[in-house]
Amino acid sequence: MRIWNQTFLQKLYTQGIIRRVSNSAKMTSKKIAVCQMTSVANKGENLSVVSKLVNDAARDGAQMIFFPEACDYICDNKNDIVKLAEPILTGEIVDSYRRLAAKHKVWLSMGGVHEKDESKPDKMFNTHLIINNEGDIVQAYRKLHLFDVEIPEKNVRLKESDFSHAGGHVVTPVDTPVGRIGMAICYDMRFPELSTALSIMGAEVLTYPSAFTHTTGEAHWHILLRSRAIENQCYVIAAAQVGHHNKKRRSYGHALCVDPWGEVLADCGEASPSYKLAELSSEALSNVRRNMPVFQHRRRDIYSLYTLNLRKDLLPAHTQHSDVTDVSSRTYDGPSHVFGQVRIPETCVFYKTNLSYAFVNLRCVIPGHVLVAPTRSAERNQDLTEEEADDFYRTIRLVQKLMEKVHNTKSCTVTIQDGPDAGQTIKHLHCHIMPRKKGDFIENDHIYLELAKNDQLKSGHPSKPARTKEEMDNEAKFLRNEMRIMLQSEKDLNR
Repeated sequence: MRIWNQTFLQKLYTQGIIRRVSNSAKMTSKKIAVCQMTSVANKGENLSVVSKLVNDAARDGAQMIFFPEACDYICDNKNDIVKLAEPILTGEIVDSYRRLAAKHKVWLSMGGVHEKDESKPDKMFNTHLIINNEGDIVQAYRKLHLFDVEIPEKNVRLKESDFSHAGGHVVTPVDTPVGRIGMAICYDMRFPELSTALSIMGAEVLTYPSAFTHTTGEAHWHILLRSRAIENQCYVIAAAQVGHHNKKRRSYGHALCVDPWGEVLADCGEASPSYKLAELSSEALSNVRRNMPVFQHRRRDIYSLYTLNLRKDLLPAHTQHSDVTDVSSRTYDGPSHVFGQVRIPETCVFYKTNLSYAFVNLRCVIPGHVLVAPTRSAERNQDLTEEEADDFYRTIRLVQKLMEKVHNTKSCTVTIQDGPDAGQTIKHLHCHIMPRKKGDFIENDHIYLELAKNDQLKSGHPSKPARTKEEMDNEAKFLRNEMRIMLQSEKDLNR
C-alpha cells in the first residue's frame, strides 16, 4: 500500500497530475464575498455595517455574501444578550436581512443571529440563516456545540450555555447558486465529525461564521479551517468578527475562504468592516476529488455516521405555517378510527377491511408515506390473533403494491417499530410503507433516522411540519380511486 507523503504529492502537483483549485478553469466559477465586522451592542449600528457590505459586495458581482456569527449584536452581559434576541419570523433584524437580499438580488449567509426562544425566555438559540435572492429563508441551523470554557486560575469564564440552547440537528447541505453548503457555526469547526458528515452528504462548501477569541484565533484559526477544507475536499468559508467589541471581548478576525486543496483564497486580515471576493470552481473541486479519491477509500464497513440526527426541512418555528397544531391536539368532526393516543378521520382512510385499515400520514418522510394498522387497538405484533395477523399482512402487501404503482417505483421500505425500544411511540401496532427511488436519500438507511425524528410525540421537535386536513383528505380520495381501479383490473384479469 503506497503512503502518499507531502513530497510525493508536491511532485504530482508539479507534474500537473494534481491541479490546485486556483489553476482551474474559470468557466464554472461562482463569486462569493466573505465579510468581516466588529459588532457592538447597538443593533442599528451593526445593521448599517451589514447594509453597506451587502451593497458594496453585490455591486462587485458577489452572488452570495457571508456574514459572521453575532452579526446582529454583541453584548457584554448575559441579560442583554437574551433580552435583545428576536424571533426569526417576526424579528425586525431578520426582516431587514431578507429585504436586503431581495433588494440586491443576492443570497445571504447570516452566520449567527440571536434567536429568541419564546417557550424558555431565559435563553436563546445561536442560529445561522441562509436567505435567497428573493428574501426567503431557505434554511436555519442552530449551533450544536456551545463554547464553554472555565479556567479559574486564569480568571477565565466563557460559557455560551449560560444564555444559549444547543441545537438538535445536523442540517443536510443546502443547494445555492455557489454550491451545496454545509452549515455550521464557529466552535463547530473543532468537531471534525460534523464536517465529515456534511461532506459525505454532498456538501461542496463548509461554512464557519465565527466570533473567534483573539487568543485561540492566533493559535488555531488558520490551521483548523485549512484542515477542514483538506480532509473534506470542500471549500471553507469563515466570515469573522474582529477587534474590540467592548472592554471584555476581542475577536481575532481573518475572515477566510479556503479552497479544497487547502490554499487560502481570501483573508480579510484585521480590517473592519471589510470583505474579500473569491471564486469557487465546481470543476476545480471535482479535480481535487477525482485525483485524491478519499471518499472512495473510506472504510464504511468499519465505521459509519448512521447515528446522525438529520434535518432537511425548516423547523416549524422558522416557517410561516408554524401554527399548525400537533396530531395529538387536533380534533375532527365526523367518523374516525382510534389509533393509539390519537384519532384518524375516516376521510383520511383510503382502504379498509373488517380487521385492518390504511390511511395517509400527517408528516411524510417521503412522498407516498402511508400507514396500515389493525382496526382493533392491538399494541404489539404478538397481540394480534391469527385472523388479524393474516388480514394485516395481506393489507400491507396490497397497499405496498398500490403505492409502488402510484409512485412508479419498484421498491418500498416497509417497517414496523414493534415496541418502545424499537422506536414505537403510538401504542397501536402499525406499519410504515414508503415508496423508494434511487437517490432519494444520500445514504439509503438515512430513511430510518428521518422516520425516528419525524415523530413529534417522541422528541417534541418534529422534523417536518404537519400537513393540513385538506391535503390529507385529497390524497386519501385519490388513493381510494386508484385502489378501486387496481382491484377492478385484477378482477378482470382473473375472469
